[in-house]
Amino acid sequence: MFVAAGAYQWTRLQEVCLTQCQKPFEFVMGHGGFRRDALGSLTLGLRHGAYCVGCCWPLMALLFVGGVMNLLWVVLLTLFISLHKIVPFGDLFARLVAVGLVAEGVWLFSMGTS
Repeated sequence: MFVAAGAYQWTRLQEVCLTQCQKPFEFVMGHGGFRRDALGSLTLGLRHGAYCVGCCWPLMALLFVGGVMNLLWVVLLTLFISLHKIVPFGDLFARLVAVGLVAEGVWLFSMGTS
């Protein structure tokens, strides 16, 4: 899971999803603006939510691998996702962490096979 999460940070799909997730106001305005009806609002929210899940789903899966009740794991993933989405150098930061995730996955795999 570490290798998959790290590798996904380098994909075009993750980049596209993150771009849509980072700018919710632009997303709403680019998709017809605010809706007055409940169904239209729900649909727009689900579409935007799908992009947000699309950019972070491997990290969410890591949360389950690391243990949902592990407070340190939750804090580290929260910080990573927050920095990735908020700071101007988030893409560079995410790619550096991705290298670390892949390395951690390879190390864990090698420890399990020896």
